[in-house]
Amino acid sequence: MIAVSMETEIVAFVAKAEESLTTAESEFVNGRYNSCANRAYYACFQAAVAALLRAGIRARDPRGQWGHDFVQAQFAGELVGRRHRYPAELRTTLDRLFGLRQTADYRPDPVTETEANRAVRRARAFVQAIRQEGGAPS
Repeated sequence: MIAVSMETEIVAFVAKAEESLTTAESEFVNGRYNSCANRAYYACFQAAVAALLRAGIRARDPRGQWGHDFVQAQFAGELVGRRHRYPAELRTTLDRLFGLRQTADYRPDPVTETEANRAVRRARAFVQAIRQEGGAPS
């Protein structure tokens, strides 16, 4: 297995977050609100992984995989709560969008247009905050 530099990993996760956000926006415009919610969550999840890597926090999984609970807890607790690297209003974003993604993916009730619209707005703000903190251009 080839070792990947930390910066390469950060750039890759930011790029994935950008792609997921673009897809969420497209899905919203096309009225696919369940898919929109799914991609909005993953945009934030991938951006949060980049933020954790930037802060020197690595996945605990021996295979290097990022667990949802771990990412949510470390982002909210460590990067927002303890280190104050991100605004307090982002503390609940991952958890809220995870819940909406659960509805979109696993429950019979659909995500509404209003819920999807909020999800896209939250995801935009989240990804933007990660970009700004990392010095990446917006």
